[in-house]
Amino acid sequence: MKNPLINWFESRLHLAEVIGPSMTHPVPRSAKWWYVFGSMTLVLFMCQVATGISLSLLYVPSAGQAFESLEYITFQAEMGWFLRALHVWGSHLMVAAMTIHMIQVFLFGAFKFPRELTWILGVLLFLCTIGMAFTGQVLRWDQDSYWGLSVGMSMAGRVPWIGPGLVHFVLGGAIIGGESLSRFFTLHVFVIPATLMGLIGLHLLLVIKKGINEKPTPGVLVEKSNYEEKYHDLVKKRGMPFFPNAAGRDMIACGITLGLVFFCAMMFGPAGPTGEPNPTYIQTAPRPDFYFQSAFAVLALLPPYMETFLILGFPILALSTLILLPFLSPGGEKHWRRRPMSVIFVISLMLILSTLTYLGYKSPWSPVMDAWSGIPTPIEYVKGRTPLELQGAIVIQNKQCRNCHMLDGRGGKRGPALDDVASRLNGDQLIRQVLQGGGNMPAYGKHLSPEEVSALAAFLQTMTNAWQHEPAAGYSTNPRPTQDPVPPILPNS
Repeated sequence: MKNPLINWFESRLHLAEVIGPSMTHPVPRSAKWWYVFGSMTLVLFMCQVATGISLSLLYVPSAGQAFESLEYITFQAEMGWFLRALHVWGSHLMVAAMTIHMIQVFLFGAFKFPRELTWILGVLLFLCTIGMAFTGQVLRWDQDSYWGLSVGMSMAGRVPWIGPGLVHFVLGGAIIGGESLSRFFTLHVFVIPATLMGLIGLHLLLVIKKGINEKPTPGVLVEKSNYEEKYHDLVKKRGMPFFPNAAGRDMIACGITLGLVFFCAMMFGPAGPTGEPNPTYIQTAPRPDFYFQSAFAVLALLPPYMETFLILGFPILALSTLILLPFLSPGGEKHWRRRPMSVIFVISLMLILSTLTYLGYKSPWSPVMDAWSGIPTPIEYVKGRTPLELQGAIVIQNKQCRNCHMLDGRGGKRGPALDDVASRLNGDQLIRQVLQGGGNMPAYGKHLSPEEVSALAAFLQTMTNAWQHEPAAGYSTNPRPTQDPVPPILPNS
């Protein structure tokens, strides 16, 4: 180069020795428009980094100020709404581009020898992308994020043996609070982006070292003994340098992608905030972002007894299958026309996810949200109660516990019925469940006063079907003195 300044830096950094081979390495001439989705995902990640740094200058990761700072960015800061919209839509499109890229790699057989590690790193990159999306939704710190985090932690709490400890570690305590927000801020801003950068570097290194997968040809098989030799002959005879040929298509695709991000940001704006996080606020219908709508539909529509299997079994099975795929099918046919089961699998998976996503938008919020005001407490449940226990019955009604729990067969079904709760939990366990949550139940420790918790526990300790169950261990109060319902005496016909 003739520029003396550039020559001065080059003589000391020797960047041409590093960048040159990366830009000029040969790629198959058939690597055209189907191969641009990886570069699109990369440029969207760079967009997320840039907008995320800008947002972090105004966002306050404090439980008491996060929501207010988000409202300030959205409604008062100059072009703050547009900055948030760029970040939100960049996240949506990054998940979409990453998904399309993985489908293309799968259908083109690019996971086979010798690119097994490239595929595995891609799977890990996809998991990190989903992790970024989830932690970013939590940082909105509104009703959607609170309930989304509650559901996520209830799922984590079902992991055998380590579930409760895992939830406590992630939240930084027994309930969702300031420590939880700080940890998710750290994950979203530092831990996951740093992991993504490291994985991206390794992924690109493997792409350069092992080459870009050639467009598969029907009948041409992958054989470990001679594949790499054939590939090098192919790119030597009929290949082209990455720059400017393939890089030009990537630049065009990345420009269109950034234009789409700006268009969506201008037309649709940012997501949320949807109100301060409060599990006792009745007028709510929390919804996750689109990439979690399928999971929302599953949890909202399927019976509760199937949730644990799906929550724990399906992700483990899916992740194990994706990671082991290169070793289960290391060679053989690569063209999608010669792999009909792969095509059927992709089509079936996309139909299932699309249907569940649609149902996620259409399905009602699972609890019976008007049970607290439309279904009265049965009279026999409050007869003979002490003043403290009667106050507990009022708490159950006013704090919308009936929305998720049934009394006398009426109410929500997302949590267990309360008619015999004292036969399963003693007083200390009841208080711990109310304060810390667990299962599908969020933690109410920050939203109930000590007096309300005491009254609630006192009333719940009367909920035992003494004629059917023995009281729970540690039960110390008298059972509810109700009797089996007596059938009415009908006149003789």
